[in-house]
Amino acid sequence: MLDDKDIKKLKSVFPTKVDLEKVVSDSADRMLIVLASKKDTEEIKSDLGDLKELVQGLIVGNDAIAKSISELRLEYAAISTQLSRHDRWIKQIAEKVGLNLAVD
Repeated sequence: MLDDKDIKKLKSVFPTKVDLEKVVSDSADRMLIVLASKKDTEEIKSDLGDLKELVQGLIVGNDAIAKSISELRLEYAAISTQLSRHDRWIKQIAEKVGLNLAVD
């Protein structure tokens, strides 16, 4: 027959009902944490996808702006050349006609 001393020794070696309930409760809490972090991971993945789309749109927009700037530089160079030519022609005409062009 088991006496109190034996029962106490067995309780120290084997888990009690209270110990098992605590382990089950802790495991459930850990499982909820894992499930929440999986949900968080999915949200992060979704946000990353949206962010990639946004960055891609910004890159395309920047490329369009860079192309416009390049075209404007080319147009400015052409206008500057034409303006210099017209300025030279006006001075040549004024010289032949004998007109003194005053600079204000």
